[in-house]
Parts: sequence; structure tokens; C-alpha cells
Amino acid sequence: MRAGGSKKRNCRRGKRAFFNLTGVGICLLLLFGCTRQTDQNETKPAAETSAVESQTEKPTEPTSETIEPFPETIGKGENEAEKQEEPEGLKIIVATDMHYLARELTDQGSEFVEMVEHGDGKVTNYIWQIVEAFTNEVIEEQPDLLLLTGDLSLDGEYRSHEEFAGYLRRIEAEGIPVVVIPGNHDINNVGASRFYQGKRVPAEPTSPEQFCEIYGEFGYDEAISRDTESLSYVYPISDSVWGLMLDSCQYKNGRLTGGMIDTETFGWIERQLDKAYEAGVMILPVSHHNLLEQSKIYQDDCTIEHSEQLTELLVGWEATLYLSGHLHVQHYDNSDPEPDGETGIYEIVTSSLATPPCQYGILYFQDNGYFQYHTKSVDVDRWAKENGETDPNLLHFSQYRTPFLEQVFYNQAYDKLSLMRGLELTKDQIDGMCQMYAQANCYYYWGRAVEIARELHDSQEYKLWMDYAGTSLQAEYLDYILEEGTRDYNYLEWP
Repeated sequence: MRAGGSKKRNCRRGKRAFFNLTGVGICLLLLFGCTRQTDQNETKPAAETSAVESQTEKPTEPTSETIEPFPETIGKGENEAEKQEEPEGLKIIVATDMHYLARELTDQGSEFVEMVEHGDGKVTNYIWQIVEAFTNEVIEEQPDLLLLTGDLSLDGEYRSHEEFAGYLRRIEAEGIPVVVIPGNHDINNVGASRFYQGKRVPAEPTSPEQFCEIYGEFGYDEAISRDTESLSYVYPISDSVWGLMLDSCQYKNGRLTGGMIDTETFGWIERQLDKAYEAGVMILPVSHHNLLEQSKIYQDDCTIEHSEQLTELLVGWEATLYLSGHLHVQHYDNSDPEPDGETGIYEIVTSSLATPPCQYGILYFQDNGYFQYHTKSVDVDRWAKENGETDPNLLHFSQYRTPFLEQVFYNQAYDKLSLMRGLELTKDQIDGMCQMYAQANCYYYWGRAVEIARELHDSQEYKLWMDYAGTSLQAEYLDYILEEGTRDYNYLEWP
């Protein structure tokens, strides 16, 4: 327990009335989601032909004449971590947003390929091999805990959950505890699908009760307290650290993308904090949705509604770290509004395991709240060689993953520009704009935009985006990426 415990307890008691009076049970409207997508409702009149389409044909692969692809090197954080001796504290592997699809739910036909190539960057076409390699690495790392922060399935398919749970049993069979919480894709998802003969057809979704049944042995059965209003629970990570596993998803009346915590659950959270104080243990709060506004573009989609109240509660308790996912981007922030502030609570958002570079976090957490965190990419190349794979994309996955993600973002930019009328741009200019957009997004997803922000901001392609498509969401997003790229988000240590 950190110093100042008695002050902390008084602070928490004083806030109780405030939290009970504020309405936190307001439902969000159905939103598209956090990860980068093209504008779904934007359509082009049939009688119109855009200037882009009249001048160009959509390429099947991005060229590299204007913007060089970013290098296939691991992040600064991983390099630094390897040079140090293993830190003190509990060793926890944190992974999120696997978006696993059961093998039997796709024949990898045309509709599946279209979903992958024009989606949000998930390598769903190789998700089975990624999860296999990840499972082996977790067993090799021998952490004290594997913690998964939601979106375990692609779109909540019952068979996907059942099949994915098999990997977790293999891990637990090696003496490594596994704990999970649901993500917004996992429960009551009407989008649950299987891909068959060029079509996308409904698959059996997963109810809250089924989720608990499938994953009962991965946290819920060992919980020392469970919330009656949600799938939140308290998991005893050790004698001195409790995991406060918060279900931030909205699925009671159909699935919604945004996050929220019910008023009743807030009361349960306060009671668990009281119990933690009385037991003299540190808490490690976890949710799928973000506690802080990690993205200016997707605040409504990704940040828990009324999260400032939960933040105040946790800061008053003197919690130091919060873990989440959902954004698919490697990022962190502190609730202290001062630049580089450290008097609030840190939130680390681990990027999606399914999205290049397909990485996870390794956290060392002490019972005084001190921690060290770095990322590590799944070594699919090594797994493929050791298991006799012949697919060159798997044998050289570290070279495949970046062009794959660049292609997805290139397609997004091209799809957007092709809908805009009156663009007096050449084929080469459009190609360069799409490449620049793809490269900026790749670095941003990897938490390394700082490495190229200045270069891209000064490029001719950036100027073309601002001059010709400056009012688009893509241009706004691009501007934010370059402005926000001030640090490497793959490594964090406190204090």
C-alpha cells in the first residue's frame, strides 16, 4: 500500500455521495467503432464519376516511389527492456483484441478476403497462426499471469469463443493463470458471422451467460467478488495485488460500441476499494474500453462514458496504473493535466494482437504500485519455421505484416479520395497521398509516430491532403497522428 493511506480513505469516503448522485447509466447510440474505418454512410450518386476514377485505376498494391515503407525494426521499448535485468514485481503478460475467428467459420472465400483487405487492419487471414505462436511465447515467458482485456472473438461467435478458450487451457495447463474480461465485440453481437461460398451469413452469437460458462475457469470461478449488474469481478493476482476487472461493455439491449459503467456497478467498485484498503492490498484496475481520452478522434467510441468520475475515484484511492485495449493503437497517458504529469493515474492501452505488428505487453507490477511495461511482437517467423510451415507469408511474417497493414490503410485512403468530386490531382499525387496516409497510420498503430511525424508533416503529400481533402475525417485523423506523435509509447516505467 502506498504512503498516505489514511488520507486516501477519507478522500474516498467524501466522494461517495457525489458518485451516487451523478447519472452514469445513460446509454450510448450505436457507433461504428474505435479503429480506423472508411465512412460507411458515404455513397456516390450512380450518375456521377469522380475525378479520381476518371484518371486512375485502383492499384492492387501500393508503390513505394514517394514514401519509403517504415523499417521492420522492433520498438525502442523492446530494445531497452532486453538490455536490462528482469525487473522486480509480478510478471504479467497483457494482450487484447485478438478478434479470433473459429477455423470452421470461414472457407477464406471472396467475402472473407474483402473483409480482411478493406477492414481495419486485422490479419484475420492468419489469426490462427498468430494465436498459436502467441500461446507458445506465453508458455516460454512463464509469467505470473496472462491478462486478456476483451474482444477475444471477431464478432462474438459462440464457436470462436469455444475454440479460443482451448488455447487458454493449454496455457493454464503449464501453470500460468489466465484471466479475461469481455470486449464490445464479444457478447450479444448481431454481427456474428461465418464466411461461406463468397457470402457472409449469421453465426450463433454469445450471451453473457454463455461467456461466463466458456471462460469461467479464466477468472470468474476464482473471483473473490463478482458484480451482480455486470461481468465485473475481483481477481486475487497475489496476496498483495488484486485485479479489479471491470466490464465496461453495453450488451443488455443489443451490442453498442461505446463503453459505460452502470451506477450500481460504481457502488460495487467502491465497496471493493474499501475491502482492498482493509486487506492492505494494491489494486490493478482493468477494462476493455479506455479510462482516459487516449484519442481525440474517437473519444465517444473508445472512452468510458463519465470516465472522469471513475478516474477521480481511482486517483483518490491512489491507484497508479489502469490497463485497457479497444483502440487497437499502442498508447498511454496520465490523468494529470500537466505535461508529463505523474500525480494522477497512468493508463496503458495495449495494441491489438490481431493488428500488425501483432504485439503484446509485458508488465512488471509491484505491490506499492511501481511498474515497468514494454511491448513485444509475436515471433510468427520462428513459430512457422519450428512447425514446418511452408507458407512464405508465415515464414517471413515480420516482412509480410507491415505491407499488409499499409495496403489496408492505402485502400481506406483511396476509397475516400475516390468519393470526392472535383479533385484535380494526378495519379502519382493520389498514390503518394495514399502511401503517406498508410505510413502515418502504421507508425501510429505501432506507437512510434514520433519517428516520422516531422518528416511527414513537411512532405508534399501532407500539403496535398490539407489543400484538397482538408475537411475529410481522414485528413483530420492524419493531422492528429502527426501532432500527437511526441514519444515512443512502447515503454513506460513509474516512477
